[in-house]
Amino acid sequence: MFQKSKSYTLLEATKKLERYCAYQERCHKDVTTKLKEMRMIPEAIDQIVTHLIQENYLNEERFAQSFARGKFNIKKWGRNRIVNELKQRHITSYNIKSALKEIDDNRYLETLDALAQKRLDSLKDTDIQKRRRKLADYLLYRGWESHLVYAKIQELIK
Repeated sequence: MFQKSKSYTLLEATKKLERYCAYQERCHKDVTTKLKEMRMIPEAIDQIVTHLIQENYLNEERFAQSFARGKFNIKKWGRNRIVNELKQRHITSYNIKSALKEIDDNRYLETLDALAQKRLDSLKDTDIQKRRRKLADYLLYRGWESHLVYAKIQELIK
């Protein structure tokens, strides 16, 4: 009926979190959330996070850069969406700026062009206004800047 939650010693929790951080880049928020789920006390959480930072398992700048590269290359997110997601993870503005430098401007515009063209080809509506609105909604949702989106729509839908 009741599930007994496992309790961890400081050493066990530290080793578990080292593996957690070695598997993929994590931010401080992910790590503290994981430790709270493990029912660790705040003093232990601070101690483990400090250890992870000192041993370079946890690095927010590295996390932000990896996150930005991955979301742009794989999910084709725009800068706005990446910034918002990083802010939700309590990443500093310095690290966010550093992360956005990982995205090449030329590739950014090429990706927007390819994404817009692919979406436009999939739209079945014949009404020009509906096509424009659907394309704009799609690109804005993915975090592309509005001035780029509307310029691209003017270029593609006449």
